[in-house]
Amino acid sequence: MKWMPYATALLSVTPIIGHSAVYLTAEQAQKLMFPSATMKKVAVRLTDEQVKSLKKSSGIFYAFKANQVYKSSDGGWLVIDQVLGKHEMITYAVALTAKGVVKQVEILEYNESYGGQVRDESWRQQFVGKTSSSPLALNKDIKNISGATLSSRHVTDGVKRILQFHDLVLKSLAS
Repeated sequence: MKWMPYATALLSVTPIIGHSAVYLTAEQAQKLMFPSATMKKVAVRLTDEQVKSLKKSSGIFYAFKANQVYKSSDGGWLVIDQVLGKHEMITYAVALTAKGVVKQVEILEYNESYGGQVRDESWRQQFVGKTSSSPLALNKDIKNISGATLSSRHVTDGVKRILQFHDLVLKSLAS
C-alpha cells in the first residue's frame, strides 16, 4: 500500500501525549497538613492477617505498603498511599487526628489525563471529619464526580483503608 510509509513517518513525529503531574512531595504534604508540628517516620510492618483485614474492609485488593507513615508531635498521623485511578496510580495523603478522624486529604501525584477533579478542594473536603465508622461510599456520604467515577471511588476506598489502618494498627502505636 502506498500510504504505509507516510503513516509510519507521521506516527514517528507525532508526540505521544501523557499526563503526569506531581503536586506535592511527601515533605510538602507534611508541612501543609501539619504546619506547626514536627513529623517522625514510623516503620510499620503488617501481619498477613492485618493485610487480609485491610483488603476486606476497604475493597482494595492489592497490598497496602505502609511504608510512608508519619507521626506528628501533636499525636496525629500522616499516611501516604496509592490507589489505581482508571489506568494509572494516584498518590494521596491523609492526615488524621490522634483519635483517627480525617483532618485533610491531598492528592500528591495524579497520572491520568482525565478524572483529575479528585484534586478539587471541595470534593476532598467531604472526607474531613470522617472516621472508620463512617460509611465512606460514593453516592452515600461522598459525592461521585461525573467523568471521574473510578478515581472518585478508588480515592474514597483508599481513605477508608487508611482509617481502617488507623484502627487496626496506628491506634496501638499512639503511646
